[in-house]
Amino acid sequence: MERFIIAGFGGQGIMLAGKITIQAGLAMGRNVTFIPSYGAEVRGGTAHCHVIISEGEIASPIIARPDACLVMNSPSLAKFAQKVRDGGLLIINSSMVDEPTGRQDLIELRIPANRIAEELGNIKAANMAMLGSYIRHSSLLTLSAVQLALQEFLPSRHRDLLAINQAALQDGYDHA
Repeated sequence: MERFIIAGFGGQGIMLAGKITIQAGLAMGRNVTFIPSYGAEVRGGTAHCHVIISEGEIASPIIARPDACLVMNSPSLAKFAQKVRDGGLLIINSSMVDEPTGRQDLIELRIPANRIAEELGNIKAANMAMLGSYIRHSSLLTLSAVQLALQEFLPSRHRDLLAINQAALQDGYDHA
């Protein structure tokens, strides 16, 4: 079972990353849960989602001590860094977060997600760079399954962004 939280602010594609992840999990025959949480402002406010992917049954969709957390901004780091379980994984968007975590008991990855996305031509792909980094450490998901889920899940009005998002997934995977 993998329990993780993706956190940032509204407009960073937090929910999209979570939904793509659960689509990939379903396609691989896993059990999944997804709980979104939006701040009052939505776009520009806080946003995070709880995602669980499991080979067995999932007793509760609530995550108190995640195995991993992907944080896109400083407020998310402040809110979630201390909740990651000992020995867990904390992936930080180093393009937006400079602060130290103060934790020596977990694996910390700093991924320049915004820079990766900007170099590919669209800042909105930063979420995919972060997701790719997580997939590199996942034992239940594969990069190919997530890329396929992205292809199937991406709305037709955004098909022109598929190649950029696929490349961001790969670059994040390679950075991890």
